Amino acid sequence: MKLILLLLLLFSINVSSQNTIQLKEGEKSPKASLSDVAWISGHWKGEAFGGTTEEIWSPPMGDSMMFVFKLVLEGKVQFYEIGHIQEKENTLLLQLKHFGGNLKGWETKDETVDFKLIKMEENKAFFEGFTFEKISENEINLYVVINSDGVKAEEKFSYKRK
Repeated sequence: MKLILLLLLLFSINVSSQNTIQLKEGEKSPKASLSDVAWISGHWKGEAFGGTTEEIWSPPMGDSMMFVFKLVLEGKVQFYEIGHIQEKENTLLLQLKHFGGNLKGWETKDETVDFKLIKMEENKAFFEGFTFEKISENEINLYVVINSDGVKAEEKFSYKRK
């Protein structure tokens, strides 16, 4: 169980994968606004890591879109994430924090896991090690680069609107 939790914590941006990319050294995030990713809003449910996953994304408001995530295995919450995509300096930044099933934080009090925007396409938003893909109004995919014991792999989360 701890291995799954560590996999999700140890995101890496040093991997070239089919659906995830990273900024090149010295490259800056492109201009973008929350209206470019408003299609992520909604209540989403899927399966990953042998369990059920759920994400709830709010519509843009106050220069951010907040979200919560949870992973449930064998009827028990393994961990939560809370975060947002924030509109900042004419671009977007994805930030999150992890919490155990008991709501004890993984990161230190002032620490967040940050993913800079790399590029936008019509139905895709590429952040460092994180890509959102709109399949239809009721289906999205999320691709995440995960590092476990030095092995980097891209994981796919397929969600349907709940």
